[in-house]
Amino acid sequence: MVIKSIELLNYRNYTQAAVEFDDHVNIFYGDNAQGKTNLLEAIYLCGSTKSHRGTKDRDIIRFGEEEAHMKMIVEKDGYKTRIDMHLKKNKSKGIAVDGLPLRRASELFGNAYMVFFSPEDMQIIKNGPAERRRFIDTELCQLKKLYIHSLVSYNKVLLNRNQMLKDYYTGRGYEEYIDISDEQLCKYGCELIKYRREFIDMLRPLIQKIHSDLSGGKEHLEILYEPDVTEEDFAEKLKKRRDREIYQKMTLTGPHRDDINFLINDVDVRKYGSQGQQRTVALSLKLAEIEIVKQVTKEIPILLLDDVLSELDVKRQNYLLKSIKDIQTFITCTGLDEFIKNRFHIDRVFYVKDGEVSVSKPEV
Repeated sequence: MVIKSIELLNYRNYTQAAVEFDDHVNIFYGDNAQGKTNLLEAIYLCGSTKSHRGTKDRDIIRFGEEEAHMKMIVEKDGYKTRIDMHLKKNKSKGIAVDGLPLRRASELFGNAYMVFFSPEDMQIIKNGPAERRRFIDTELCQLKKLYIHSLVSYNKVLLNRNQMLKDYYTGRGYEEYIDISDEQLCKYGCELIKYRREFIDMLRPLIQKIHSDLSGGKEHLEILYEPDVTEEDFAEKLKKRRDREIYQKMTLTGPHRDDINFLINDVDVRKYGSQGQQRTVALSLKLAEIEIVKQVTKEIPILLLDDVLSELDVKRQNYLLKSIKDIQTFITCTGLDEFIKNRFHIDRVFYVKDGEVSVSKPEV
């Protein structure tokens, strides 16, 4: 599976662009704030329906314009698929595959598997639980379509239940509505808990091996799923906490409060790990993400590296670059010095300036 090309119209700082990619290593270099990350974002958006930044569609459209368009060509087993995406300021995005409109954005999953690694991901370990839940949700949405349905359904019920708690007043009928929402919350929430536990169980041996290699065998990494509730006690805890939830006007129970813990030699890395350890765990997590996509989908994912090398020391840089030799990779950077110094093979180089992309001759 490789991305052959992408075309952009009124996307962020791009008025118009058409770029053809190599099947292996593609590097975008240039000064900051020129549009390098925007290119990677567009690729990821065409494959996953969402920006890695969590940006709303209307903020992606070029300033002063009402619409943005993208077209990406993906090749798999010799067959090319065209993904068209149409963004409007005040409407839901339109998506078509080979000219056929999709009824739901989630139907796009499976056309291109991607792993995005940015400097912000270095913070996933020490930031709050929301970052780690987002990591699980993003990956599981690519791997399991049933998870998407459970997640969307759970979030809808959660939103409605929170509104009922805010508007709560005494009365038998209202209590019955909350009872009904509790049943739905448990139904979809238990599905999320099950999928998340299975995902962490699959991830554990992969991340442990990678981290051991990165640390020279000196550190043992353990990754633990920390659910707020289990499938068995979800309903009971909802009942017990209802009075407190009515008082605080929000749902305090459920997988929307889950977390993941990382232990190095039994020490909590989130709280007590050094910056170097936290970065190593983040790198291990992303490399393990690549492996889990390979295992589940039998496909090699596309890797997007947004100015990550500058955040890593030489040892971690070399390990990362050696790990991606068989993967179509897109890398952004401000210069090519590190690649030249490490004699890293580059297949196609693009220079990006003021929303324009030009092809340069590979220097290494």
